[in-house]
Amino acid sequence: MKVLFMGTPDFAVATLESIIKAGHEVVGVVTQPDKPKGRGKAVQYTPVKEKALEYNIPVYQPIKVREDSVIEELTKLQPDIGVVAAFGQILPQKLLDMPTNGCVCVHGSLLPKYRGAGPIQWAVIDGEPVSGITIMQMDAGIDTGDMISKVEVPITSTETGGSLHDKLAVAGADLLIETLKMFEEGNVVREKQDDSKSNYAVRLTKELGQMDFAKTAKELERLIRGLNPWPSAYTSLNGKTLKVWEAEVIEKQYDGEQGEIVDVTKDAIYVKTADGILALKEIQLEGKKRMDVSSFLRGFTIEKGTKLG
Repeated sequence: MKVLFMGTPDFAVATLESIIKAGHEVVGVVTQPDKPKGRGKAVQYTPVKEKALEYNIPVYQPIKVREDSVIEELTKLQPDIGVVAAFGQILPQKLLDMPTNGCVCVHGSLLPKYRGAGPIQWAVIDGEPVSGITIMQMDAGIDTGDMISKVEVPITSTETGGSLHDKLAVAGADLLIETLKMFEEGNVVREKQDDSKSNYAVRLTKELGQMDFAKTAKELERLIRGLNPWPSAYTSLNGKTLKVWEAEVIEKQYDGEQGEIVDVTKDAIYVKTADGILALKEIQLEGKKRMDVSSFLRGFTIEKGTKLG
């Protein structure tokens, strides 16, 4: 099939490469404009653009994909289908209808649950036992189109937003190839979503990572995993930001206030929450490197009774 691919971050790269290796013709790649990054503000290509250039595929980077001139240019490619994976812009109806078979989206959740921009991380934060990929026929709504195919991916007790992201990227790539075969063979079956079961996964922000010790230890531990590696969970210690990369829920009971450090061992810092104790195992103090607590304590003294946050 002649495929017009639209995607931007790492999540989309595996899908693009799978389309190419499966023998489909990628007639063009649409991705977000390049942005300056890092201290030197050097312009950096999007991961999808880098992959497209490896295969000499034409790349389009419109500021607004809904512009008539952009759609006119893409129409010249005469794609059989549009494939979207974490593109980052809302597609207008004119573009959704342009390919012969419309556009499909590789979405990182089991729809209709977790529509929106942060489905992968919210599944971890909310303690879901399973996530997955849904390939849907796109419509004008946000992740509201008819579902075509699904695959489940279990969420482990140590899953992070990053590790689930990587698993789903691979699962999405594989499922998309199976779905393109359905289109080729003419046996696509579409299922409408039940809107009553939807749950919008809001976009991640740095503010989301601020730890509130009025929550339970289980809730905070999931927040830490869900926001690893970005934007990360954090609190403050003596006025400095303290990022928490790994923690464990401890059932043992301690007296103290919420947010109080109630015990310090050689490899953990115990913090009281609304329910249960959160044992911090890997942390990063402002201006310092990320390290396990045993390494941190060799150069920094923390007293019981210290309040975090």
